[in-house]
Amino acid sequence: MSFILWMSVLGALLLLLAVTSSYLRWLPVTTSAVCLAFGMALGPLGLGLVNMDFARASSWLHRLTEMAVLFSLFGTGIKLRLGLQRTAWRASYLLAGPVMLLSIVGVAAVAHYGLHLSWGLSALLGAMLAPTDPVLAAMVQVNNAHDFDRVRYGLSGEAGLNDGVAFPFVIFSLMLIDHADLGLPDIGAWALKNLVWGVPAGLAIGYALGRLMGQMMIGLRVRNADSVESPNDFVALALIAISYVVAYAVGAFGFLAVFAAGVGLRQAEARVSHSDVPAEHLANPPDPQTPHEALEDHQLAAGVMMEDILTFGDLVERSMEVLLITLLGAALSLYWDWRAIGLGLALFCVIRPASVWLLVRGKYLDGHQRALLGWFGIRGIGSLYYLCFAIAHGLPASVQQTAISLTLSVVALSILLHGVSTQPLLDHYERRHRKT
Repeated sequence: MSFILWMSVLGALLLLLAVTSSYLRWLPVTTSAVCLAFGMALGPLGLGLVNMDFARASSWLHRLTEMAVLFSLFGTGIKLRLGLQRTAWRASYLLAGPVMLLSIVGVAAVAHYGLHLSWGLSALLGAMLAPTDPVLAAMVQVNNAHDFDRVRYGLSGEAGLNDGVAFPFVIFSLMLIDHADLGLPDIGAWALKNLVWGVPAGLAIGYALGRLMGQMMIGLRVRNADSVESPNDFVALALIAISYVVAYAVGAFGFLAVFAAGVGLRQAEARVSHSDVPAEHLANPPDPQTPHEALEDHQLAAGVMMEDILTFGDLVERSMEVLLITLLGAALSLYWDWRAIGLGLALFCVIRPASVWLLVRGKYLDGHQRALLGWFGIRGIGSLYYLCFAIAHGLPASVQQTAISLTLSVVALSILLHGVSTQPLLDHYERRHRKT
């Protein structure tokens, strides 16, 4: 496609989304579903304007999906304001840990025994499809830093954590594909490098950098009386880049570092503000008559910085989502695999819900909330990133077609099924909990 044609397509899509947004709000259809349909209309089954060969495009898609996930992880982390020891985090830890592990095993078993794939490829599919997506799950995540709903909070924390926690198992699956007879020394070395070091080090590095940079930037803005004019989006870009690079340099997982950096930055704001209300709400109260002069300098500085970063992050995240889901739709006609229906339904309707029901226990969640946690396991850009990562790191050509077709098809199925059901289920949930 030429540059002019790409501009035409992008302009038409953005105009379509702008015109239909007020109607989509009342329909069980998400923006992602519209972008998926638009991409399919551009592909070989529609106008034939885009011939999206995923295998050939995987090198640049690898970096594009990586950037989309990084911005989304940071944006998710910065919305989570509760202390890490609070009960609301417990569901996140369970969903991103034991639930995801059981989901990987379940998907691998279905792929091996149901689709007769090798154990290596089956494990890779499980590792790529088990994590929920931070980019497409925005509708079921917390709305803002003052939203402490247990379902939304649990899903937000899970989406932030499990895209990094899944990384060791993607690496292990690639090792298994290359060497089906892995021995205990190989497994031990993998566990030591990735599980014992990579996961906790990534979280610690990101959280420390987020806390440090947050306190430093707020302090500088107060000291220089520059709370309003400073380029706060640069703070977000710098923190994403630095935490990712530092984690990479020491062999830790950058995705976890970026998510933890967002959490750390938010914790710095909470510590500086000395208030249960997020600083951005203090700086922009519902009553426009409330003057900024009524705020302390550090509250104003923190509030303006947080609002600017959230606005910038949301814009980038939505733009990435529109582009990547449209490309997925364009590629789907070349890679649709009917076997994905059985694999996807097993994951969405059996493996994920059963794992949540078995492992996410406690009085802090009722049965209805656990059922929603079991269903809202949206797959998306994260799975596409892991697929590109696998191709870039030596996934054999003999299994590439199967891996691509099943992954793209399951992600598309998730966009459709979860997209249609999310709004009605959330509306019912919110009405029910308002009554209680």
